[in-house]
Amino acid sequence: QVQPVESGGGSVQAGGSLRLSCAASVYTSSSYCMGWFRQAPGKEREGVALIDSDGDTDYADSVKGRFTISKDNAKNTLYLQMDSLKFEDTAVYYCARDVRKRGTWYFDCGYRYLEVWGQGTLVTVSS
Repeated sequence: QVQPVESGGGSVQAGGSLRLSCAASVYTSSSYCMGWFRQAPGKEREGVALIDSDGDTDYADSVKGRFTISKDNAKNTLYLQMDSLKFEDTAVYYCARDVRKRGTWYFDCGYRYLEVWGQGTLVTVSS
């Protein structure tokens, strides 16, 4: 099974920025929906951002206006630009792929269609 290569995590002070990358082979260009999840210590995993093959995006309320999801199909890479980081953004971030058939258009894109896949990358924000 092809594994994504996630990178870009690290330590940053509150108010800073990071850009996460997920090199996901053919899944980036052929999956209808892709996204990012995160899991903070002692908390459940939560969806952060979604993007579909039309480029439409959606965000969790907690990151709206601060995070931007994008993808480069030519590079088969998914991105998450994180600005104005807060202490509560500290978590392991995972990219996620659509479990439905690739190369197919679907009516909707949602976290329920995604599975986390990869080792994750740690983001630590100090206050």
